[in-house]
Amino acid sequence: MCGIVGVASGGSRRPSIGADVLARLRDAMTHRGPDGSGLLFAGGVGLGHRRLAVIDRSSAGDQPMVTRDGRHALVYNGELYNDAELRKALADAGVRFRSTSDAETLLESLALWGEGVLERLRGMFAFAWHDRVRRRLVLVRDGFGNKPLYWWMGATPGGIELVFASEVGAILHHPHVPVRPDWGGVSAYLSTIRTSLDGHTMFEGVRAVRAGECLTFDLSSDELPSRSRTVPPSGPARADIGDVLSESVRRHMRADVPVCSMLSGGLDSTIIAFEARGLGPLHTYAAGTPSSDPGDDLACAQAVAEELKLRHTSVEVSREVFVERWREMIERLGVPLSTPNEVAINEVARRMRRDGFVVALSGEGADELFAGYDRPLTAARAALQGAERLSPELFAEMELAHNAWTPPGLKESLLHERVWRGLEGDARLHESLRRSFEASMEACGGEALRGEDAAVRVMLEYQRRVNLAGLLGRLDTSTMLESIEGRTPFADACVLSSARALPTERLIAWRTEGALTKVALRDAYEGRIPSIALRRAKASFPLPFTEWLDPLGAVVQESCLLRELFKHEAIEAVAGAPGASWRLAWPMINLALWGERWWGGPKEQRPVVMPGVAKIRSS
Repeated sequence: MCGIVGVASGGSRRPSIGADVLARLRDAMTHRGPDGSGLLFAGGVGLGHRRLAVIDRSSAGDQPMVTRDGRHALVYNGELYNDAELRKALADAGVRFRSTSDAETLLESLALWGEGVLERLRGMFAFAWHDRVRRRLVLVRDGFGNKPLYWWMGATPGGIELVFASEVGAILHHPHVPVRPDWGGVSAYLSTIRTSLDGHTMFEGVRAVRAGECLTFDLSSDELPSRSRTVPPSGPARADIGDVLSESVRRHMRADVPVCSMLSGGLDSTIIAFEARGLGPLHTYAAGTPSSDPGDDLACAQAVAEELKLRHTSVEVSREVFVERWREMIERLGVPLSTPNEVAINEVARRMRRDGFVVALSGEGADELFAGYDRPLTAARAALQGAERLSPELFAEMELAHNAWTPPGLKESLLHERVWRGLEGDARLHESLRRSFEASMEACGGEALRGEDAAVRVMLEYQRRVNLAGLLGRLDTSTMLESIEGRTPFADACVLSSARALPTERLIAWRTEGALTKVALRDAYEGRIPSIALRRAKASFPLPFTEWLDPLGAVVQESCLLRELFKHEAIEAVAGAPGASWRLAWPMINLALWGERWWGGPKEQRPVVMPGVAKIRSS
């Protein structure tokens, strides 16, 4: 796991920044790679890398990595879980290796097979590949969106320039990248609490490489034209869910550093801990706030750890720690938090690193692949029951009505009229959701879909594409701030194929009241894992954060950014009782802290909305 960064110019031009400035952009992500750093300038391309050494910790694994002939260069962040199979195929083709690093496996695969190898990769990754002969730069992100990658392209004193990095903050360290809010992205955050959606971020001009996207830039032209294609995750399915998960956990355990696991006491993390403990001694960690509730995360995790005979550590999060970490994470990352759980994940990652661990397994992906969210799925089933025809527009409307943190009608009443007018009634948000559901429908069979079963399958595909990508981003940023690599055995191509092959009734069973979720997982591990994990109801937030919001009302009142967006009445209502209106207070406080982070200085540095529509609209 690492941090990557780079700049590129087209034609015969060189980037507007030199090695010294690129090194500063790179080192803004030192937490992503404390074990080493590298820099390479070749023609119009500069590549930078911060290394967290997990596989082959020797200098042979250092990056940027270049082929022997100097043609291909790579900066890579991630892990390949089919590294052994790819290496064998490469060796059979005559490739001679200089290391045991999977970065070299990827580099030689790209050199030999080109972009065609992307469909063969099983892993989590984001990388940049420079082919000096064909004069192209390729940015790629894995099909689940495990690893982040952002880019900006715009005018600099030397002409059009491309800047990319693992974190938005590193891009914004470039002296010619303007730091301005993207108001469409801000509005999308209010509704979805996602800091990027459909390739857009909360900063004007800064884009996210989408999950599964392969972006190719032509370096022979001054304009750096690009083309995009999507490589969805794919792998062979297995009928036995226990077998495919056992195999996935085994592959995710490969490391030359100590590996531990997160454990909440719920079904997903318990399955991972159960499978991992069969491969050797396992240390597990849980974060939460002590309470008298025997069903909270700390109590359940402890009970599961004792039954499975695991070494276990509980990490307590107090209100003071929560507020301190919340502010600190926004300051360091430069973006708002998506969920309060990020603070808990970050705090437990701190303890893991202090205890000597470098890799941590986590349970993200089980809910999206095996139908763990009963309320959204039940709502979709009910809302679309009897619909004459399922359409992306219908799904998008239902998603906003049932799952938005700030529903459309409420948002319009809260924002200044000029702001809402400039956002064109949230047109970009609606279009982003429509496109996501259109792609989800295509993956499930297209517009010929009918009935409640089809509605549930489309919602599951949407949750994998959008919700899971957000959760994986949350895990990455929260753990990598402490130099911990998070790995997610459920978010695996073969596990996905196996889950997709199951009939809907093996995923969710409808009942008179509520529904039984993740049926296949419960059946596969019945009698194998502690019953407390099998029977425990899903808990969305392990921290009593709604009780901790009230002291932050002043942050809402004092925010220049919020005053530009929200009506006075809305600010006063939320500031007066944040805990009571937590679904609105959470994104508003995050936006206030984010605004303070970037534009809280002199008045001339603050984002200007007042002049009207032109400043609010985003590309």
